[in-house]
Amino acid sequence: MKYKVFVDGESGTTGLEINTRLSKREDIELLKIDPALHRDINERKRLLNAADLVFLCLPDEASRESVSLIENSGTRVIDASTAFRTNSDWVYGWPEMNSEQRERIKNAKRVSVPGCHATGFNAAVYPLVAGGILPNDYPITATSVSGYSGAGKKRIAEYEETRRDDPAMSYPRFYGFSLTHKHLPEMMKINSLSFEPVFSPLIAKFYRGMVVSLPFQRRLLKKDMDAKSVWQYYKEYYKGQKFVKVMPFGGEGSVEEGYLSAGGAGGTNNLEIFVFGHDGQILVLSRLDNLGKGASGAAVQCMNIMLGLDEATGLE
Repeated sequence: MKYKVFVDGESGTTGLEINTRLSKREDIELLKIDPALHRDINERKRLLNAADLVFLCLPDEASRESVSLIENSGTRVIDASTAFRTNSDWVYGWPEMNSEQRERIKNAKRVSVPGCHATGFNAAVYPLVAGGILPNDYPITATSVSGYSGAGKKRIAEYEETRRDDPAMSYPRFYGFSLTHKHLPEMMKINSLSFEPVFSPLIAKFYRGMVVSLPFQRRLLKKDMDAKSVWQYYKEYYKGQKFVKVMPFGGEGSVEEGYLSAGGAGGTNNLEIFVFGHDGQILVLSRLDNLGKGASGAAVQCMNIMLGLDEATGLE
């Protein structure tokens, strides 16, 4: 059986990645829109209602519009924008979240894929909150460095064309100084946090890959655990997961001459958890591909679950 799939917004980075992954599969029939009609609301509506499953790779308002056009009760939707991530009518598309989340995704009509920064953040924070280790009111700080592919067409063009030779583009650049990053609402809701984290994102001159960094003070935890104990807890929490991998304690085998590359998970759907630290302080790093587990890979993984397929199909 072939499933009819339509990618609404196929020209963006996430849409292109999803199309590339699905075009190689014999179990998927990709419905394509004529480029001349991509703004034709009637043609989009026809394809949205003709599909078994739709990926929305659009800005928030455009995603909401597309959802409003769907009249076919059999059409299932996976949205990659921020439009529905905190909407209780939508299922959060993070299968590894807990033991019930895969079943929720499997049975869902509407799934919202997490943001890339939020994916790395959640993977570190959620298990600690769920296990009663990290208090809900912990003063969380997080830093995330990402490749420029997640910044949209304009920024990609700057790095690759219009400002390619500008010396300023050679250095990592902080942004989000209003401290109101668009991924914060889902970080708050999914992890049941009482206060917003202080979140500092950076963009750097590499195409894909990211690392989210979270430091914790042992004295502020609800359970008295050192870094090694927290690492062991993650090992048990993510035991048996195909795409979330808890790496050896202290980054053994991954840290080279004292450095950990942000690109180690590039081109995969993997998310790697690293734990460093000592008796008093703990540092947790999540490494992933911002276009893989942080976007298109996660979306395809959710599609596989929703269609009753092996969730790794087309991702390994």
